[in-house]
Amino acid sequence: MQKDENVTRNRWNDIYTSFDTNLEIDENMPRIADLFQGSNIKTILDLGCGAGRHTAYLTQKGFDVYGIDIAGEGVKLAHQLLIEKGFPPNLCIGSIRNLPFRDNSFDSIISVRVIHHGRIEAIQKTVQEMERVLTSHGFIFVTVRKKVAKKERRPFLEIAPQTYVPVDGSEKDIVHYLFTKEILKKEFRNFKIHDIWLDTKKYYCLLGQKKY
Repeated sequence: MQKDENVTRNRWNDIYTSFDTNLEIDENMPRIADLFQGSNIKTILDLGCGAGRHTAYLTQKGFDVYGIDIAGEGVKLAHQLLIEKGFPPNLCIGSIRNLPFRDNSFDSIISVRVIHHGRIEAIQKTVQEMERVLTSHGFIFVTVRKKVAKKERRPFLEIAPQTYVPVDGSEKDIVHYLFTKEILKKEFRNFKIHDIWLDTKKYYCLLGQKKY
């Protein structure tokens, strides 16, 4: 698990220092922001915040948002973005498998195209951590990979069921896990699932709420 995280960290640091940063928000984020505003949500954890596009967007919407990412170069960009907008940079570098936050710290968690980067055991650890740091009946919004994207249909190695590693491209050597709706329901079984749908880029989207 640690080796996989090291590869992911190094690769994403390269991405953030070598490519134009995508600051376009996820297509679902306006809907999620509206839902959170209507549900008395105050604090949000942006799990895998990257360059801060959603951290900044949700802060602008009036939420108290914290971001964490394994890639320090991404967090640097997020810090710069938040400062430029006059927002507090509540950011840290760290692993989503071992969150540096106390139990019941956040009313909600978002994670956009992040937690599928890893083997199923690592993903299960992330889900446990999400559950731990959420307040009672806290909300989650998660998007995960369903299948190999057309643009990534290049050589890859299948290393386990539902698990592959690209052998070239920007995400070379990063472990990817491909979800099904059934697997999503199983891994998030401690959450009341309000909805699961596919976005226009064919990622699974899950909206849920902690059961207790």
